[in-house]
Amino acid sequence: MSEQQRRWSSATTHPDMWVDPEVDPRNTDGVSPDGELATLLDYLTDHRTTLLMKCDGLDATDLTRCSVPPSTMSLLGLLRHLAEVERDWRGWFVPGEPPESLYGVDGDFDGAVADPALVDGAYADLAREQASTDAALAAHPDLGERLGPQGIAVRELWVHRVEEYARQCGHADLLRECIDGRVGQ
Repeated sequence: MSEQQRRWSSATTHPDMWVDPEVDPRNTDGVSPDGELATLLDYLTDHRTTLLMKCDGLDATDLTRCSVPPSTMSLLGLLRHLAEVERDWRGWFVPGEPPESLYGVDGDFDGAVADPALVDGAYADLAREQASTDAALAAHPDLGERLGPQGIAVRELWVHRVEEYARQCGHADLLRECIDGRVGQ
C-alpha cells in the first residue's frame, strides 16, 4: 500500500462511496419485502452485490493484495472462499456424498494468485455455486423444515448465508480500503 492512497469514485455525494445513493443497485424506493423468506433473500442479494462492488474495477494484482501479513486474506480469496462455502452448505442437506472441495484445504485463500484466468474462474465458480445452492434451497420453501442428517432448519441455512456474506463484506471493506482508499457503503 502506498503512503498516499488513490481516492476515486463515480459518486458525487461522497467521493469515497462507490455510487450515488440514487443509483445504488441495492437501494429500493419501495417497501421492504413481505415475509421472512423474501426478507432473507433480499438481504442475501444485497450482501452479494456489495461484495461484487468491492471487487469492481480491480485487476488480478489488486484482487490478490493482502491487508495484514501474515494473513493470506484477499478479495480474490473471499470470492473463492464464498464459492467454497456455498458448495459446502449444500453438503449439509443435499442427499449423497458431500461435494468435493473446489480449492483444497486453505486453497481458497492460499491459492488466490494474481492470474487473470484464475480471477475469471473464481467469479464463475462463485456464480455457479450460488445458483446451485439457491436452487437446492428453493425446493424447501418452509423455513421450519429440517434437512439433512443433522436436521438443520432451512431458516438456519438462510440466516447463516446472510451472516457469512455480511462478515465477508466487512473484510472486503478493509481490503478495498487498503488498495485504493474506497470505504463503506
